[in-house]
Amino acid sequence: MLTLRQLFLANNAQTTDFPLLLEFERAEGVYLYDSEGKAYIDLISGIGVSNLGHSNPKVIEAIKQQVDKYMHLMVYGEYVQTPQVRFAEKLVSVLPQNLQSVYFVNSGAEAVEGALKLAKRFTGRQQIIACKNSYHGSSHGALSVMGNEDFKQAYRPLLPGVSFIRFNNPADLELISTQTACVIIETIQGEAGIRVPDITYMQALRKRCDETGTLLILDEIQAALGRTGKLFAFEHFGIVPDILLLAKALGGGMPIGAFISSNNIMGALKENPILGHITTFGGHPVCCAAGLAALEVLLDENLVATVAEKEALMRKLLVHPAIKEVRGKGLMLAIELKDFDTNKKIIDRCIANGIITDWFLHCDNAMRIAPPLIITADEIEKACGVILEAISYYC
Repeated sequence: MLTLRQLFLANNAQTTDFPLLLEFERAEGVYLYDSEGKAYIDLISGIGVSNLGHSNPKVIEAIKQQVDKYMHLMVYGEYVQTPQVRFAEKLVSVLPQNLQSVYFVNSGAEAVEGALKLAKRFTGRQQIIACKNSYHGSSHGALSVMGNEDFKQAYRPLLPGVSFIRFNNPADLELISTQTACVIIETIQGEAGIRVPDITYMQALRKRCDETGTLLILDEIQAALGRTGKLFAFEHFGIVPDILLLAKALGGGMPIGAFISSNNIMGALKENPILGHITTFGGHPVCCAAGLAALEVLLDENLVATVAEKEALMRKLLVHPAIKEVRGKGLMLAIELKDFDTNKKIIDRCIANGIITDWFLHCDNAMRIAPPLIITADEIEKACGVILEAISYYC
């Protein structure tokens, strides 16, 4: 009889020739437990998903209650479903006034796709501007605005009319014109190795979009919901987007995404043609119930207020001659090392010693640090100790 790992390799589509092949049986808090009972600290939150940690009891209870009522009923936008309505109401209550209309989808990439369509439809323009080294997902439209040719060249032709500017470079903002439908930009770049822009740059970007009638799309799929020490990362910069993209932590561990805008802008999808954007499972009631519960936990337990102190502790501990830089904001950090080979060896040793970490698509010499926001000081010290031991072992 084949083992579970052999079946995984035989029947599940693979994304690389070297999967980690870790086999987990349960997860709780910041820990994952493998088939032999070994505990691992999840220092990447399933790539930005598990902000509350794993198996939060209030999220699980919300899921169970909703499953007992109903699951899928109809394609998005036709029936009045309580979980969708209440979740949208709660999101809008913590967002600026112009972000009042929530379109729920299934994932971050789908939120990107919907936002790009919305910007072109509302403005009547065709040009899209994105940033070099950006990451917005792997579907065709999202891939079109990814700023790394290595991941795109095998899939061309992609979406036409896409241009790229340098992230955090004010000189390139002049490329935004009255022909530009939208600028799509990560508020803090993730897969580029956690790049935090200057406040002056973000404010200049907002001003240039206003001057040209261009919609500003902020991708906070990784950065939102407390990850950076603010509920939304744009709060660090004193600006507000025209369209906000959310996913990953939005569902409390369940799959859901959203693009959020004003009633005026979002209304463009209702006519000429009607049903301008359609999703069957977007806003799934179980996912919305989980997302609402997760947002309420995040707010009620004031977890966002703890992030800055935890970031400071990590920065204090992560000191080593081989570390070139620790950069980022809040619990969205990157440890830059010499090269990919060194980084990969260190990551593998960390995993062997019970600390799950990873590298970045567009910055493979940096290690990803993005633990659940509930991580304690003791757990931070333990995780950093393992990382430093691994660095010392190879450096």
